[in-house]
Amino acid sequence: MTDKELIDQLVVDYQALKKEIHQVIVGQDEIVDQVLIAIFSRAHCLLVGVPGLAKTLLVNTIAQTLGLSFNRIQFTPDLMPSDIVGSEILDENKQFKFIKGPIFSNLILADEINRTPPKTQAALLEAMQERSVTAAGKTYALPAPFFVLATQNPIEQEGTYPLPEAQLDRFMFNIWVDYPSFQEELEIVKSSTGDRKVMLKNVLTETQILAYQDLIRRIPVADNVLEYAVTLVAKTRLNNPLAPEITKNFITWGAGPRASQNLIVGAKCHAALRGKYSPDIEDVKAVAKAILRHRLVRNYRAEAEGYSMDRIIESLL
Repeated sequence: MTDKELIDQLVVDYQALKKEIHQVIVGQDEIVDQVLIAIFSRAHCLLVGVPGLAKTLLVNTIAQTLGLSFNRIQFTPDLMPSDIVGSEILDENKQFKFIKGPIFSNLILADEINRTPPKTQAALLEAMQERSVTAAGKTYALPAPFFVLATQNPIEQEGTYPLPEAQLDRFMFNIWVDYPSFQEELEIVKSSTGDRKVMLKNVLTETQILAYQDLIRRIPVADNVLEYAVTLVAKTRLNNPLAPEITKNFITWGAGPRASQNLIVGAKCHAALRGKYSPDIEDVKAVAKAILRHRLVRNYRAEAEGYSMDRIIESLL
């Protein structure tokens, strides 16, 4: 199959995936879209929103439709790194044996990642970056595809450990999950308070997902699109000659090169899912907010004058 035919097939599979997911998930179209872009881009994402907005249900539903193994890890203040990675035990033959932790799964839901101390957060984030874990001097590869979807409640809540910028940078997307509209909430209440059971079908296999992930990397990108993405990221840095007034006034810390890489990979995937064979500037703009919002740090003046992160990014676009 040529790459062109593969992209056409990806569009068909993507529509089938969304149809299955929306049997369970009402609305949240943009969020489903961004999570699937992250999966096909071989990346991880962070969902931020108050409790009860079906973040866990969304991940569980996506795991079922993709035919992937799925584990949910509930992050708590007393969770230890070994509770995630696994630990060595003495077996009946007095030999040390490694018992794999819940991280050994295709799709990991790291629930309320900001409720656990930095040491445990770091254990998960190392696995995300290296796609392997080290225990007692031995390295164990994680299954492929491997994808972490972390959720966190808004940072202002008590008893949380905010993720440092260097750790937030490991996530391709920061997706803001908002309340449903009135109509959507009506539909949610109707469908979830009866005895309706939905049997979800597997739409893709692991092999197909890996093939699509490789396909996304092979998609060509025009020089003007590359330049647009790199210029956009450069505009977020205070000491850069390209930085506009809004950056100088409201941003204390800009995005690093990983943001530029993610903008291009995200744009490639966004284009492919819409049947385009190469991304354009509109595709970069479509993924920019979710990629940049957790990589920039606002100053006190921005907060005082009511400049949200999304408003600053819109001005930069």
